[in-house]
Amino acid sequence: MVKRGLFVGRFQPFHKGHLQVVKEILNEVDELVIAVGSAQYSHRLDNPFTAGERLVMIRKALEEAKIDLSRIWIVPVPDVHVHMVWVSTVEGYTPRFNVVYSNEPLTRRLFIEAGYEVKAIRFHKREVYSATEIRERILKEENWEELVPKSVAEFIKEIGGVERLKDLTKTDKV
Repeated sequence: MVKRGLFVGRFQPFHKGHLQVVKEILNEVDELVIAVGSAQYSHRLDNPFTAGERLVMIRKALEEAKIDLSRIWIVPVPDVHVHMVWVSTVEGYTPRFNVVYSNEPLTRRLFIEAGYEVKAIRFHKREVYSATEIRERILKEENWEELVPKSVAEFIKEIGGVERLKDLTKTDKV
């Protein structure tokens, strides 16, 4: 039987910490499903990138890192805002998986209660490799590019992601 892991995140944006986690999980499983959560959200300060843009970022980062993409599934999963059906929603959008990798307390609890083995993720410089930190650096015009794979930085610039994030902080109030 194929051992397939599930790694859920919003990846707003996909950064070097995420990449390290993917590499470590791939040492334990045959295949990995990367579930891009909150897939229906974009153009918000906490979720500036579309699901499609996040899929491209992840793929580009994995290609840059020379990770065998035949072992990876990248799947967008929308939020349902009803905890009792969230696990079944994830199951409906993704290939079957045997183990879940997450540190997020609610995600862990829901998958444990659904009968899954749930493993903690080893954080990598969490105080630095954080999507929130990256978005804040973009807004403050500080060095954010060092926190993401080169291909992700190039893609964010290509799609006007820096300008988008800055526009999202504006107001129409005088």
